[in-house]
Amino acid sequence: MSHIRRVRNDPRGRGPRGILLPDLPRYRTRSEDFDQAVLDAYERILDRFDDQLASLDLAVDLVPRMRLQHGYTQWPSDVVADGKVPLGRLIPAGVDSSGSPSRPRLIVFRRPVEMRARSKEERADILRYIVTRLVAHYLNLGPETIDPRFDWDR
Repeated sequence: MSHIRRVRNDPRGRGPRGILLPDLPRYRTRSEDFDQAVLDAYERILDRFDDQLASLDLAVDLVPRMRLQHGYTQWPSDVVADGKVPLGRLIPAGVDSSGSPSRPRLIVFRRPVEMRARSKEERADILRYIVTRLVAHYLNLGPETIDPRFDWDR
């Protein structure tokens, strides 16, 4: 006989306590807040390069899942990293394991970015840097063309 666990958040069936206001920013989870910050960084670029970026997907992953060779010291140009830790990656279009075509995808890694940002403003700067570098690589342009305020010394 198998045991079925039920999670009881509302044991008496009266509904949630208090008033829930889900649209207010303070009720967003950290993950949702980060997703919105990535969208804000991407939106600035999308306004200028909408036609060229129509086929590019944007994704957020919790941590990088990349296989590296032992002693790897140089990152390819489609990866933005801080030392040995990747912060974002551009995956080109290709064919997935089932044989279906896949679209190019820009991926930002949430935990490494959050670990490096001390404030929301610093997080926005880091995200702007990552997204600008990856979009520049995708469009084969210089980052200064994508964002005139781009700073290589980040």
